[in-house]
This record gives sequence, structure tokens and C-alpha cells, in this order.
Amino acid sequence: MERQYQDFLIRSWQPCDRQTAFDLIGSVLAEYGLMQEPDGIDRDALEVESYYQEGEFWVVERNGSLVGTGAYYPIRRGNNAVEIRKMYLLPEARGFGLGTFLLKELETAIAQKGFEQIWIETASVLKEAVQLYERNGYQLSDGVEAVRCDRVYVKHL
Repeated sequence: MERQYQDFLIRSWQPCDRQTAFDLIGSVLAEYGLMQEPDGIDRDALEVESYYQEGEFWVVERNGSLVGTGAYYPIRRGNNAVEIRKMYLLPEARGFGLGTFLLKELETAIAQKGFEQIWIETASVLKEAVQLYERNGYQLSDGVEAVRCDRVYVKHL
């Protein structure tokens, strides 16, 4: 899978991306005062092959360097549902509409696989993410499962 947006390349994760993508996620979390949890909620970013067998994990490149990630996989919550995971952009990749584009591309891929619901867990401190989800039709719900998250959203396709 490859998609182009301006001078950003969105492509499927490869094993050689493992550490860089994991570090990128940790960097964005740290920027907002959140801790990365390699043995918990962030384990999927290290063990992509086992967590995303029925989903997809994408990376975003600009000039050959990783600047973002986005992923989804099926979950038991809801009805025929997936959870969007690991949607992070480094500061230098923000402000170009890339987050909206990435979210829409994930939604399209999810819909094409026949899923009916998308769930997203996030933290209020990630203000830009909260605004992005709310602007794009995600409804606040309940049942947060991740310790560092305090918001859960759902969108029906």
C-alpha cells in the first residue's frame, strides 16, 4: 500500500521501521507529557506482525524520514468494529492537513474491508487529536480501556 499526500508518502509498515516508528510514537507522547508503555498499550508498535495480522499499520515518510504513523485492527468491542491505533505525527508534519488525510484514508481502508464501527481511544491532553476526531464525526462514548487515555470515540460507517 502506498499513498501520496503533498510531499508525504504513506506506506505499509516494514520490519525495518520497527524501532524508528516506536521511537516516533514515544517522542510525540513525551511532547504531551505522556509515558510510552512498551509492555502495555504500546506493545503493538513493537510486535506489529502479531497485532496487525487482520489490520494495517502504516508509516508516513517525508524526504526519506519517518514523520508519522497510523494503524487499525479488529476489536471485540462494538459491532464488527476496529480500533484506529497509533495515529501520531511529529511536529514538522503537522499543519498540512495530513492528519485529516490520514484519518480519511484509514476510514476508507476500514470501510473497504466491511467493518461497521471505528473506535478510537485518546487523551484529552492530545487536543489536536480530539479536535480532529470530533470534526470528523466521531462521537464521545464510554468504556475507556487504556490507562493513559480518558476519552473514547466511536464512528458508525
